[in-house]
Amino acid sequence: MTYAIRIHEYGGPEVMKWEELPKPEPKPGEARVKHEAVGLNYIDVYFRNGLYKVPQLPAIIGMEGAGVVDAVGAGVTDVAVGDRVAYASGPIGAYAEMRCIKADRLVKLPDSISADTAAAMMLQGMTAQFLINSCFPVKAGQTIVLHAAAGGVGLILLQWAKYLGATVIGTVSTPEKAELAKSFGADHIVLAHEDLPAAVKKITGGAGVPVVYDSIGRDTFMASLDCLAPRGTMVSFGNASGPVTGVDLGILSAKGSLYVTRPTMNTYTASREDLVHCATSLFDVVAKGAVKININQRYALKDAGQAHSDLEARKTTGSTILLP
Repeated sequence: MTYAIRIHEYGGPEVMKWEELPKPEPKPGEARVKHEAVGLNYIDVYFRNGLYKVPQLPAIIGMEGAGVVDAVGAGVTDVAVGDRVAYASGPIGAYAEMRCIKADRLVKLPDSISADTAAAMMLQGMTAQFLINSCFPVKAGQTIVLHAAAGGVGLILLQWAKYLGATVIGTVSTPEKAELAKSFGADHIVLAHEDLPAAVKKITGGAGVPVVYDSIGRDTFMASLDCLAPRGTMVSFGNASGPVTGVDLGILSAKGSLYVTRPTMNTYTASREDLVHCATSLFDVVAKGAVKININQRYALKDAGQAHSDLEARKTTGSTILLP
């Protein structure tokens, strides 16, 4: 037997239950991973509250984990029993002591990356990788706007942008988070209650920026567009304040022939080749010390409800992991 967090209905953190379940057995093409650490990400909240629908209820949520392969199904060649591995893509099911997952979705960990670090960075780090290298390839000398700069993806993307030679205007919700973002390299900080477009225009001499990375969603969508230079790109990759709906596309032409994209990591890592490239790129910048993974919170996996409460209350910074 093993234990996992399951939801039987959509709702608040209280719907997550710590339950005993039979040990899963790998099917052909699958590997069973005994988790050493599980990542906490805002997408987990969306699956828990029903913004994103699970395939069926009851369900084990969670997108990211790291541990050791302890069994494989028929036909598995990408990993072997005893390999240290991590993953950060669907299907859901990470909030468990062990799980089975398609072996071609697992990435072998280099010796320099611990399970805690991997669980803290795979989803957020690979998200940062495709955002800053593929959705809009940031180049040296550019100025960018990064919302939630003190969050999990934010701190990684911030460091990566500085490594590439960009100037970063970060937004945060509190003075404490402002100090954290500054300590990781943010050049300018704008607090959530301040006029972001006005601040950006002042910093850029009225030019605006070529790209805004926005994980907040509804509350910041229009302000983000107003920060952009003509033909600029808005990368919307989260809904922390709620989803963006009812957008008039004419706004994009009126504000300067703007581009908006709503990417997902599943699309950008759909092939085995893309997945390995994305993960290897992340391992490289972490190994170089260009990106430091900041694990600021650790919770027992059985206390995932409290972790969700703290995440939604914006009490967390950097990365958070759950320990089986």
